[in-house]
Parts: sequence; C-alpha cells; structure tokens
Amino acid sequence: MSVLIVHRSPLEPFPYHRWLRDYEGAVVILAARDRFEPFGEKVPVGNLGYTHLETFDDDDQVAERVVRLAAEYGTTHLIGEHEADVLRVATLREQLGLPGPRAADVLPFRDKALMKEHAGRAGVEVAPHTVPHTAADVPAFAEIHGFPLVFKNRTSFNSIGLRILRHRDALTAFLAEEYGSPRDDLLLEAYVPGRMCHVDGLVVNGETVLAWPSQYQYELASFGTDPGSRVDLALDADDPLTDRLLELTAQTLAGLRLPGGHLRDHAFHAEIFHTPDDRLVLCEIACRSGGGKIREVFHTLFGVNLAEYSIRAQLGLPLPEVEQVVRSGRRPKPARMAGQVLMMKRPGLIHSLPVAPQEPWVEHFWLYARTGQVVPPAAGSADFLTVAIASAPTRAECERRLRSLGARLEEQVQVVAVPS
Repeated sequence: MSVLIVHRSPLEPFPYHRWLRDYEGAVVILAARDRFEPFGEKVPVGNLGYTHLETFDDDDQVAERVVRLAAEYGTTHLIGEHEADVLRVATLREQLGLPGPRAADVLPFRDKALMKEHAGRAGVEVAPHTVPHTAADVPAFAEIHGFPLVFKNRTSFNSIGLRILRHRDALTAFLAEEYGSPRDDLLLEAYVPGRMCHVDGLVVNGETVLAWPSQYQYELASFGTDPGSRVDLALDADDPLTDRLLELTAQTLAGLRLPGGHLRDHAFHAEIFHTPDDRLVLCEIACRSGGGKIREVFHTLFGVNLAEYSIRAQLGLPLPEVEQVVRSGRRPKPARMAGQVLMMKRPGLIHSLPVAPQEPWVEHFWLYARTGQVVPPAAGSADFLTVAIASAPTRAECERRLRSLGARLEEQVQVVAVPS
C-alpha cells in the first residue's frame, strides 16, 4: 500500500510527513524540480524521510514515471493537488485502475469553456463568452460586448496568460500576434466590472463540510504592474455577501458535479465577481485548494488546512476538526477574522527587504527573495516577494492591521534598477 503524490510547489507549505503521520503505507513523492529555488528552497537531496522522493524537469516525463513508481511501490492512491496536475493525475488514475476522480469528473473544473457551460445550465450567471477559432470570429463579439475584452487560456491558472484588451488597437495587435493559424485553446470573455471574491472549502464524501468567502481588495490581473501592498480579507458572518457567495458556490459545485461521478473528496477554490449593480458572476472554480497563502488564511480561520484535509479525505484518514463540525449540525463560522497582505515580485535588484513583523497578531510571514538578488517580473498572481497573514477579532480590525502592515512593507522594500 502506498500513496504517490505528484507535487508542483515548494515543500514548506506541504509537510506531508506531518499531514500523513498516521498513514500506514509508503509515501512516494514525484516533485517538479523548478518549483523550489524560486521560492527560496533548495532542490531536495535524498528522500527527506519519505519512502521515496524524486524530481522531474520535463512534464512529458511525468506519466511514464508515475506508471513506473506505481508499479514499484504498489501504489493504491494517486494524488495531485496542483491545478497543472489534477487532470493528468485523474487520467492516470483511470489508466491504473486507482480510486478517485476520473478525467471526466475533473474536466469541468479545468476547461473554462466547459465550466461556464455547466454553470450556466445550473442557473449560475457567467460572463458572456466564446471560443474564437480564428481572428475573424472576434470582431462580432467585440461589437456586441464592447471593451475591455478578456482573453485567457481555457486551462490556465494564477492569471498566467490573461490579457485584458481595453481598446481596438490593442485587440488588433493581439489578434495579429496570436492567430497565425486556427486554435481552440483561448476563451474570449466580456469584461465584468467589480471586486473579486473567492470562496474556499472542503467536500467530503460529496458534501461540502467547510466553506468561507473572502474578498481580494485588489485586481488579480494587475500582478505584473502593481508595486504596492495587496490585501485579501475574509468576510464577516453577517456581511450581506457571505450567504449569497456560499449559496452560489454550492449551486456551482452541484452544476459541475457529474451524476454518479468519482469526485467525492476534494478542496475547492471559487472566484466570483461582485458587480457594482450587486450581481454575483462566476469567474471560475477549481477542485483543489486555493494557491498563494489562501490555505494558511483558511487555517487561521478554522484550524483546517484544506490541502491536508483533502489528501487525508482521499486516503480515508480521520478528519478530527471536520468531524467535530459535522457532529455539531451547524454551519461553521470562524472564531476570528484573518487575511493576508502581500507584495508581488517586480524586476530589479533587491536593495532592502522587511524585517519580520513582531506583532502577536501576525500569524505567518514569508520572504521570497534576499538582499542583493536580481529578480524577474512576477510570472503569475502567486509570484510573491513577501506575504504576511494577520488575525483580529473583527474584519474591520483585521483590515486596519493588514493595511498598516502593508504600508510598512512598502516603506521597507526597495527594488532598484540593475546596474548596467
């Protein structure tokens, strides 16, 4: 008996040795080599206490190596929590006859066009959209919906490749650049104004057992141009949006779940626009835990790490915090508020970085660069320079603390031009 984990992150946020301390089988990890050094971790040497740990450089190697490792270690469960792996891992489960979601279960959460089709049929509002196969398919959509227009890859994540085109000249240039031949991997959407909210939670045996909404106080797509501090904050239980966001997420999950499917135990991360005219419009939803430090914020709210509990649920291990909530029969509410403040990487030479905050309400603090280092621009919405998580008795106080800390981070971070 063994669990094989395809891993595509630094290891610090994923202490599998602690999460799986009561798992009686072997723990085998196949990790992406390029995800360590950009986050300040050394590439693992040796097995680090796991039954086996090896790294890969080329995505094309993953399927073959999973099959080999599964045969060598008698794999009974195959897990991949990163958005880039959930569909591949589901396909390999099916190929190897292992339990867990199949490709058909996962595809509505990965293909944004299919996702919007399923959600729309379930009565969830989504942005007007189309899949333009050629440049000639775009002008009619632009005439109807106007600018800005949003292009994104149908299976992208972390806002990678997202383009917001605000005028016709930008659209013309984009089409000339991207449509040398027909393609079906891009989704074109009408722009939805408003603040982005996200709902994160856990499904066990097909039932949502934990969920809570937060709100980004910034525009996700500005990760490459925003040099300041960015705040993401949980909503109060009595916020008028809280129940509406939870209900829309439940409706979306029901709409995407296949009848009789195998997607029974998983975390989720939904992103939902709250428009100026008070509508809720689904942006997208994933059947894995949120990236960045969303897991750590959720842990501060509920004492549950969504990635840990998702994996434990898939392995049939006890879920003590969740079981306590289920026995209570009440919808769980956070005992305190929490959120995060972060700064994105931006190109240049790191001249100075913040000192670790000492306030007792700072739950976690991370730096992803060192003084004297030359860093490239942020490659996605989770490519952070620094992040802090704070807690407070109320949302208002939590926001005050985060913004005060963010102002201090801005003062202490200095990135200068690289000397020629």
